[in-house]
Amino acid sequence: MKQAPALMLQGTASDVGKSILTAALCRIFVQDGLATAPFKSQNMSLNSYITPDGKEIGRAQGLQADACRIAATTDMNPILLKPKKDMVSQVVVHGRPLQDYEARAYREQYLPQAEGIVREALARLRSAYDLVVMEGAGSPAEVNLKDRDIVNMRLAGWADAPVLLVADIDRGGVFASIVGTLEILEPHERERVKGFVINKFRGDVSLLQPGLDWLEQRTGKPVLGVIPFLPQLGLEDEDSASLDAKLSAPCPSYSKDKLDIAVIRLPRLSNFTDFDPLPEEPDVALRYVAAPGELGSPDAVIIPGSKNTVDDLLFLRESGLEQQLLIYVQEGGSVVGICAGYQMLGRLLSDPEHMESDRDEVHGLGLLPVSTVFTPDKRTVRVTGEGAVGSPGNAGLYPVKGYEIHMGRTSFLEPVRHPFSIAVSLPNGLAGGEFHDDGAITADGRVWGTYIHGIMHNDGLRRAWLNGLRSGRGWPPVAEQLDFGGKREAALDRLADHVRRHLDMRRIYEMIRISG
Repeated sequence: MKQAPALMLQGTASDVGKSILTAALCRIFVQDGLATAPFKSQNMSLNSYITPDGKEIGRAQGLQADACRIAATTDMNPILLKPKKDMVSQVVVHGRPLQDYEARAYREQYLPQAEGIVREALARLRSAYDLVVMEGAGSPAEVNLKDRDIVNMRLAGWADAPVLLVADIDRGGVFASIVGTLEILEPHERERVKGFVINKFRGDVSLLQPGLDWLEQRTGKPVLGVIPFLPQLGLEDEDSASLDAKLSAPCPSYSKDKLDIAVIRLPRLSNFTDFDPLPEEPDVALRYVAAPGELGSPDAVIIPGSKNTVDDLLFLRESGLEQQLLIYVQEGGSVVGICAGYQMLGRLLSDPEHMESDRDEVHGLGLLPVSTVFTPDKRTVRVTGEGAVGSPGNAGLYPVKGYEIHMGRTSFLEPVRHPFSIAVSLPNGLAGGEFHDDGAITADGRVWGTYIHGIMHNDGLRRAWLNGLRSGRGWPPVAEQLDFGGKREAALDRLADHVRRHLDMRRIYEMIRISG
């Protein structure tokens, strides 16, 4: 069977921009008429994506599939590692949890099996598309990991793929990072590197030119592009490294003209892309809070998803944030819980099989009359339906869609108002099967929780919720509705145009032996 060519992006380190550049190249190749698919053999991230058939992959590969204008499949990310605690990750294989592995056991016991899974997934993509754009992980120069590598140079060899080595100039030491990486590579690996991409450049490129000339002379390999830093990209981050960089930026100061929305920065926070639309709203200032002294008096607090609900609930308790949140609600504050955050808002969390902790049960915040039991079965589905948030008299119905990823099963301890009615989505996006109630909301509409990740990505519902917060300040509602999905699609085109201008696409097409 004919196998399509592949191109691979590897990096001198993590978080140098491989994922975003892969998405950019995917969109460029699609714009040029090539049926293109992304591939990352193994991803480590708590920011996951649910495919149309209800499987879990890395969020970056979901974004890259969107850049290719195709539906994401697990072949694009056959192995996903979701850290649960230090040195332990849940291993997800083709979208379904396999088991938890300690790092050494995963390397020694599972990686030999993983090679076959990775190679088969890649072969299927190469037989179905004109081109596969592959993304490496971390650095190819990790000498302690190379003998069982399934993510970098051995993978490039299996696909006979030319490699572009990406380096982040914004972090400093860009020439040393490139030359040092090449020095550590073995000769046949070094030969596979066909050129360099210097990413996140700020300033006058003419001042960099002497260094570029030196690099090309020193290595005998071309610099294929210097990509200027692109501010306000409008595309989601991949993982906690990206989130940490975001959190290191100064928090937005309080504005009398904007709603102040605080997200609790849980230690094991997951699916933080749930909140991406909020900073794009002109009347919102979003910030992350990790300590009681940072909370203040926001217009709303969001408790997000978590890979370990029990431990993160204990973090709230031990840090003093729980007590502060309870006082905040007593004084009329608004709180939203998503997935794990929804579970924490309940009265009791039970873990009889010790799926998350060594505790049989732990009391929740007690703000909603619900109880959750953790079970071995993980629910991963896309959902669609309708819903309303706010007080009963001010809550119109809006269409909603999103996805669920959770191992807990939640029951209601007394009659409760449900904010959403949803059904599992079919691959075509339509509802399949019977609708059921999701979530719980207090009578005054100030506290609510849901299992639906991406709930804030629903434009009408998001604006209705924000207008409810505006009403609490005595402000008039905003009528104009942000089209976040359209803005994201435009951001992909903007990214592709930006990268195309600064990358030598002619030489890249020559590398993959396709006429561009």
